[in-house]
Amino acid sequence: DVLDPDRLIQCPYNKHHRIRACRFPYHLVKCRKSYPEVAKELATCPFNARHLVPQADLSDHIMKCNDKGFIEQDIVNQSSGFQREQMNPVSTWQAPPCDEDWET
Repeated sequence: DVLDPDRLIQCPYNKHHRIRACRFPYHLVKCRKSYPEVAKELATCPFNARHLVPQADLSDHIMKCNDKGFIEQDIVNQSSGFQREQMNPVSTWQAPPCDEDWET
C-alpha cells in the first residue's frame, strides 16, 4: 500500500538501507551528508523530492513519474479557478452621496 507509513522504502544512497516511509524524508537528509559522492550523481524529481534517481535517468523518470499527475491536476484546478474568477462580475456599487459636512 503506497499510503502505509510503515512500508519499507529502499534508500537511494545505500541499497542496504530499508527505511519506513514515515521516516524516509529524515533519512534522506542524513544519508545525503553521509554519502556526498553518491549525492552528486543523483538528481531530484521535480514532482516529488523523495524521488532521487541517477542524473542520466531523470528525463525518463519525469515521463513516468506517478506524482506528475498530481501536479498536472493542481495546474488544471488553478487555471479553472482563475477562469471562474474572471467570469465573476466586478461590483458596480457606489456609495450614496453624503449630505453631512464634518468640517463645519
